[in-house]
Amino acid sequence: MPIYTSAEEAVKLVKSGDRVFLHGSATTPLHLINALLKRAGEINNVELVSISTFGDIDWKHPEIMNSFYLNSLFVSQNIREWANSSHGGYVPIFLSEIPQLFTNGSLPLDVAIVHVSPPDKHGYCSLGTSIDAAWTAVRQAKTVIAQVNPKMCRTHGDSSVHISKFKAMVWHETDLLSVDYNSQDDISMKIGKNVAELIENGSTLQAGIGTIPNAVLSNLTNHKDLGVHTEMFSDGIIPLVQKGIITNEKKKIHAGKTVTAFVAGTQKLYDFVDDNPTIAFMNVSHVNDTSVIRKNPKVVAINSALEIDLTGQICADSIGTFQYSGIGGQMDFMRGASLSEGGKAIIAMPSITGKGVSKITPFLKQGAGVVTTRGHVHYVVTEYGVVNLYGKNMEQRSKLLISIAHPEHRETLERAHFERFK
Repeated sequence: MPIYTSAEEAVKLVKSGDRVFLHGSATTPLHLINALLKRAGEINNVELVSISTFGDIDWKHPEIMNSFYLNSLFVSQNIREWANSSHGGYVPIFLSEIPQLFTNGSLPLDVAIVHVSPPDKHGYCSLGTSIDAAWTAVRQAKTVIAQVNPKMCRTHGDSSVHISKFKAMVWHETDLLSVDYNSQDDISMKIGKNVAELIENGSTLQAGIGTIPNAVLSNLTNHKDLGVHTEMFSDGIIPLVQKGIITNEKKKIHAGKTVTAFVAGTQKLYDFVDDNPTIAFMNVSHVNDTSVIRKNPKVVAINSALEIDLTGQICADSIGTFQYSGIGGQMDFMRGASLSEGGKAIIAMPSITGKGVSKITPFLKQGAGVVTTRGHVHYVVTEYGVVNLYGKNMEQRSKLLISIAHPEHRETLERAHFERFK
C-alpha cells in the first residue's frame, strides 16, 4: 500500500535553485502548488515551468514573487500578470516540442508536481485528463510529487505512472477544474456554420478550446464518418460520438480511436473520458507531430487569432508586447493539415473584438508575435464569410480579407489597401 504524507511535508522536497514542472489544465495540482508557494522566503530562486494552468493560484504576494520565477510555456489567464512581470517570462515554443525541452538539456527538470488517480491493483496511477508534456516530465524529473485524487479520471493511452516514480504522494479529494464553452452567441454560430461547410465527410478534425470550436462541432450533425486527432477537445464532441457521427473509421493512423493530448471542459466531459477505451491520451510530441498528423486524410485544423494583417500574418499569442497566451499547437496542426491529402488549415475568428476593434488590420500591433506565417495560412473565416489565401499574392489577399471584415471597418481597410498597393 502507498504511504501518503501531507502537502506541507511533500513540498519540502523542493530545494532552492530547483526547476519545477507543474501539471496543468484540469489537472492543475492546486493543493500542492499553493503549499509550495507558502515556502516563499524559506527557499529561493525556484523556477516554475508550466503549460496552461487552471484555478486560483495564490501568487500575488511580494515574498512569492521574490522566491519563485514563473517560466511559462503557454500563458493562461490565472498567471498572465505574473508571466508579464519582472518575475516571470514566456518561452515561445511549439507544443509538439515542449517534451524535447525536458530531454535535450534545454530545460532539465529537478521536480515534477503532478495530479493523478489512485493506483490500481498493479500500482499504476493515471495522469488523467492531461498527458501532454506531463508524460515526459515524470520520466525526466529527478523527483516527482503526486497529488492523488479519487475523483481523477483513469484514461487510456500514455497515462500510466507507477507509484515507484513518486518520492511523495499526497491524498487530496477535489473536483477537477472545469470550463464551460457550451453557451453560444449569434456570431460564434455563424462562424461555426461557415467552417462546417468546409468540412467533408470522412474528415479528421482538430479543434481547440473555446466557443467557436464548439459552435463548429454543433453544426456537424449531418456529417458522416468523422475522426478526431487533436491536441485537446472539450464537451462539443460528446454528442457527435453518441450519434455515430465521429467514428474514427476513415483514419489511417490510430483508426477507431479519438486521439488527444489533453481535455478541458465540464464534469460531463470528464465522466465521458473516464475508462473510455475509444479515447487515446498520448504524449503531445506524438499527437502534434506534423509527420503523424499528415498521415490521416482530410485533416481539418481549426484555430483562431487575436489579429490578422492584410497579408495574412496571424498573431495568436500576444497583444502587442503583452503576452496573452502562447504558440501552443496552432502551427503543428496548420502545417499538418496543409500537408494532409485533402486537408484544410482554417483560421476562424470574429471580425471584431468585444470592444468593436477590427481583428483584420493593415498591420499587426508593434511587438505582436507572428504565430502562423502568411506562407502557412490558407482559409480564413469570420461571420461574414470564407476566403482562401493559398496561392494568392499580397494584393489579392488584402482584397479577400477586406471582404470578410466587419462592414464598419471596410472603408478604413480599403484606404490602407490603396496606400499599400496603389
